[in-house]
Formats: sequence, C-alpha cells, structure tokens
Amino acid sequence: MPAPRHPLPWLQEGDPFPALEQAWGDEDPAPGLLAASASVSADRLITAYRGGIFPWYSAGQPVLWWSPNPRTVLQTAHFKLHDSLRKTLKRFAREPGCQVRIDHDFSAVIGHCASTPRAGQSGTWIVPEMVEAYQHLHALGLAHSVETWVDGELVGGLYCVGLGRMVFGESMFAHRRDASKIALSALVALCRAQAIDAIDCQQNTAHLCSLGAGTIAREAFAKMVAQRVNLASAQWQFDPLYWREIL
Repeated sequence: MPAPRHPLPWLQEGDPFPALEQAWGDEDPAPGLLAASASVSADRLITAYRGGIFPWYSAGQPVLWWSPNPRTVLQTAHFKLHDSLRKTLKRFAREPGCQVRIDHDFSAVIGHCASTPRAGQSGTWIVPEMVEAYQHLHALGLAHSVETWVDGELVGGLYCVGLGRMVFGESMFAHRRDASKIALSALVALCRAQAIDAIDCQQNTAHLCSLGAGTIAREAFAKMVAQRVNLASAQWQFDPLYWREIL
C-alpha cells in the first residue's frame, strides 16, 4: 500500500474540516478520505453535509470523513424506471395494504440498515455511535426515513438527510423483493414533487448507475450543495398522488 502524500488531519472537538481539495487522491491509500476524528455528533454531521462531506467507517476505527472526487449524484429528472420496476410500483400503488410512510419508524429503519451488510462486506459501517448521531438528526427534523409497508409490516426502506432542497442518501434495506427500490422510487417522486432535483449517492455503484445516477466533479458537487442547503426545507410527507411524478 503506498504512503499517503500527507498525513490525515485529526479533528479535535470544534475544529473545522480541511478544504475538500486536501482529501487523499487516486495515488493515496484511500482516495477521497479527508479527515478523522474521535467521535461523531449531530452538529458535526450537519457541518459535514453542508460542506459536501460524509462519514464512513467500521467498528474499531476512528470516525473517517470523506469527500470523493468525483461524487455520485442521482439527478431526479434522470431517474431510470425500468419496465419491471414500473409494473411493481403500479401494483404497489393500487393495493390497499401497501403504503409508503415517511418517518413513521426511523429507529426501525436505521436498525435494519445497520444489521444489513453492504454488498461485498461482512460487517456493517453503521456502528452504534452513528445510529445515535442520526437519531439526534432525526429528532432535529433533518434525518428522515422512507418506508415500504405491506399489510402493516415494515418490509423495506431507506434513511437520508435533508437540508434545505438537498437530499443525502445514506443506506437502505429490503426484507422483500424490490422493497428498497420502492422506497427509493418514492423518495424520487417526493423530491420531484418538492422541487428537489438531486440526491447525493456518495459513491459509485453499478446498481445506482442502472437507476440513472452519474458522477460529477467534487467542486461542482460542493457548489450544488451550497446552492441548495439554505433554501426552504421540503415537506417530508408522502402523498400517493406523488406516484404521478414517475409513473
């Protein structure tokens, strides 16, 4: 493993984040890694998201803060609704026992996400300290869950952070086929209805690209965030009429 060009900054309580350009690059051991700290808090998370930064680390590691270049973003106008998913959504929308709920059980959603390893990983990155911090964000009205319910059972969902007119996707889970895709589709529909044009996806994956996500330069992403986070906040509720935004 090559040595980094410069040591990773260690953030004490109250320290500002380094400039995004100081993140490790492709020639470093972990491209996009910007800084580390001993702890994570709701206030630190708010500052991070407003600056185009997010946390990602595993148990036993310090809190690692990232700003990759390029950044993966789903422009809501570019969301790709494949035929099979379109049929699933139409069926879901007309079944009386099927519902999309917003913030009905945030704790359950983040709990399920924490117990579901990402593809190719044996463990979870949503450690208890992270759960506590996002629970605090939720209490502040800044972290939200989009939930897929079938016959009174939570079968899938996602959680995200919403600042102004910018949404930062975090993690999702599914206990039934397509349950997380239904939640993501509902989030896109809600965003379109609320004039939110971009969802941060953080890192590039084939799955996200298949749904229309693309990459943009870090500088362009930072400008996008700065333009949107100070706008009026969205109304975090899901009206079934929102399905018309994508169907």
